[in-house]
Amino acid sequence: MRFVILTGLSGAGKTQTVRNLEDLGFFCVDNLPPSLIPKFAEACYQSNGNIDRIALVIDIRGGQFFDDLFESLTYLKEEGYKYEILFLEASDKVLVKRYKESRRKHPLAPEGRVLNGIATERRKLKDVRERADHIINTSKLSARELTEEINNIYGEEGSIETKLIVTVLSFGFKYGIPVDSDLVFDVRFLPNPYYIPELKQYSGNDKPVRDYVLEYEGTKVFIEKLQDMLQFLIPNYKAEGKRQLIVSIGCTGGRHRSVAIANRIYEILDHNGYNVNIDHRDIDEDVNRGDIKL
Repeated sequence: MRFVILTGLSGAGKTQTVRNLEDLGFFCVDNLPPSLIPKFAEACYQSNGNIDRIALVIDIRGGQFFDDLFESLTYLKEEGYKYEILFLEASDKVLVKRYKESRRKHPLAPEGRVLNGIATERRKLKDVRERADHIINTSKLSARELTEEINNIYGEEGSIETKLIVTVLSFGFKYGIPVDSDLVFDVRFLPNPYYIPELKQYSGNDKPVRDYVLEYEGTKVFIEKLQDMLQFLIPNYKAEGKRQLIVSIGCTGGRHRSVAIANRIYEILDHNGYNVNIDHRDIDEDVNRGDIKL
């Protein structure tokens, strides 16, 4: 089990770090009173592996309860529960700037100067910082760079949480562009099997339509160019910290051309080792609405 206590200065990036840890499969609990840590740790360690990655956010918001932290940590050590402390910090200048931009009050200076609250918080967290296993200064880190830092420390190479998941999605323009699309490609420039009587009832999952669409020279050129584009984009999206990529391919009704091409793109990406899914959103819409009789 990996048991992480996330703490640090207010405004240093704990909220984003929690999101990053959740993306990595951690079960995260925010602002748990330190006095409850022992009971929580016992429950997690007795879960028989059902919960094996835990992150607790413990910070100055706990008020007087924060003083119980070291007592709880001592108990964990005595009972043999392994834990690690991740401490986030930033310079005074950066923290003040972040507070001014967010217009939030510092928890230790609700009616006074933010800088005074930061100074008080640094003093209160001094001992915790000295015991930290990992210290990240976020002063000069972008959101992407902070994500990379968290992945480097807590990500497991090759795990599903650290891979970019690509979903190839076919759809019909007459039913609307999928709202979660990252990339949208329009294949309505290709000949439409809908207007060929012997093909109309089939979908792009069926060999007659698949062969008709994929054997067209324009389709071959399109797939080649799209393949080159995706092989360039996917590694760069992953480097930026993106975890999901929705590649939407649309034709008029989402049953023939887009399905056949989405299937082919899926096969190519899967063959090249990408973590890829396929989804045909509108493949049965024309049938359900009576536009196509089976």
